[in-house]
Amino acid sequence: MSGFVSSWNARDIVSNDALSRVTSSYLEEGRVHVLQDKHIPDYVTIFRIHGPFLFGATDKLRVIEDAGADLPEVVILRLRHMTAIDATGLRAIEDLAETLRAADRELILCGARHQPAALMKRADFHRHVGDRNFCTNIREALARAQQLHAQRKPSEPAA
Repeated sequence: MSGFVSSWNARDIVSNDALSRVTSSYLEEGRVHVLQDKHIPDYVTIFRIHGPFLFGATDKLRVIEDAGADLPEVVILRLRHMTAIDATGLRAIEDLAETLRAADRELILCGARHQPAALMKRADFHRHVGDRNFCTNIREALARAQQLHAQRKPSEPAA
């Protein structure tokens, strides 16, 4: 049968470009992306973009922008499920970074897939959020948020 996988195992996955077997190393590598087992501190909020982030979808970030000063000190924008981005999407995230910075908030981006990550790199997007605020996965993003939070804390009085 053309275009149909007639025999499959529950441990197989299908993506748009390939069929690959789920192995124990694949499962282990995926753990850094899972939110369910992570502690999300009070000084962090996480938003996610799901699907393509193109011209018609960019106004969705206004929800975050409008919250501005009511947000905790670190905002993580999870891009793991963002399948594509265009120049309008890049501009919307740039505007978000500027809005958050004006409200004394930090923006961390994490988990960008190949196309969005490549476009952001070509556009020198790191200038808007900083190199260290681009993280590979949610685990790294939470660790970075902890660093930023520690930098903001007033120092303890000497004993």
